[in-house]
Amino acid sequence: MKHLLHPHSVFRIFGFSIFATVATLIGVAVGLGWNALFVTVILMIVELTFSFDNAIINAKVLERMSKFWQLIFLTVGIFIAIFGMRVVFPILIVSITADLSWKTVLDLALNHPKDYAHHLEEAHPTISAFGGAFLLMLAFHFFFSDERHTMWIKHIEKHMKKLSHWAWPSVVTTLMLFGVSALPINPHAKTTFMAGGFGTLTFLLIHGAIRWIEKYQGIDAKQSATKQVGLAAFMSFIYLEVLDASFSFDGVIGAFAITSNVVLIAAGLGIGAIWVRSMTVFMVRRGTLKNFIYLEHGAHYTVFVLALIMLFSALFHIPELIPGLAGIGIIGASIAASVRVRKKLETGEAVNKPVRVRG
Repeated sequence: MKHLLHPHSVFRIFGFSIFATVATLIGVAVGLGWNALFVTVILMIVELTFSFDNAIINAKVLERMSKFWQLIFLTVGIFIAIFGMRVVFPILIVSITADLSWKTVLDLALNHPKDYAHHLEEAHPTISAFGGAFLLMLAFHFFFSDERHTMWIKHIEKHMKKLSHWAWPSVVTTLMLFGVSALPINPHAKTTFMAGGFGTLTFLLIHGAIRWIEKYQGIDAKQSATKQVGLAAFMSFIYLEVLDASFSFDGVIGAFAITSNVVLIAAGLGIGAIWVRSMTVFMVRRGTLKNFIYLEHGAHYTVFVLALIMLFSALFHIPELIPGLAGIGIIGASIAASVRVRKKLETGEAVNKPVRVRG
């Protein structure tokens, strides 16, 4: 019993997720029937498939935070992820873009789900541009960093590292936004550029604030042993929530292709979000990113692909299956590459040393 309650035990980490899943599925089956139960399970699987890369990115940020703020992420953060990002936030977006009161939008969501889904679809260009730009900044911030010495796809990453500078992510993202906005087939050119610019600015402000606060508090960003506390941890928490929102935008919209029942959408995506939180904690406590050295790379390549899909999804329909399969394929390849390197190390074979590129 003592082993089960150990902080690193699978039961301790995934216990709440299992309990919440069983309780929710029983409630849906009893209250709405077996068909509703099947739909909820599908939505849960979709959320998990789309958000595994989110869990990897979260783990990298979470391992820098103190235990107190890790607990906040698992309690308050779960509430925000389920109720805030997957229920309140879509209502707020529809209210702003459709110029409707939140009461009207809430009535549409509960009593006229098809009309609500239509308004949410109309808001898609704004949502996809913001989320796409934010995720592009995240991916480029990783690949243009001069603090990263381990490389997976070296002939790509070493050239990006040579250009390492704090301005490059925003410059390249802005150029890509301009290119997508200037395409003749883009009927939402102004929206793409403005919303994308806001997404870029949001990343810069949050990430810049974290770095400034860390410096003020004497926290060395290069040393994982030094944990974020206070305002630095709070800003990282906000960063994680915005990141979760960016990942969940298309998931919420895509869920309406499966069902128009907002209760089932909230239940299925919410349970999926809880499992993402548990996977994040599992990775932090088990040192997954250290054991699979290319996993973080795979997650950021997946983020880059997802960002492109979000930007171009405002121009033409992209099947929801594509980003899910792309993510599974890229992350699976990074795991396989990590396992091969680990086996070589265990057998004493020579492996490529981390590539160091001179600036």
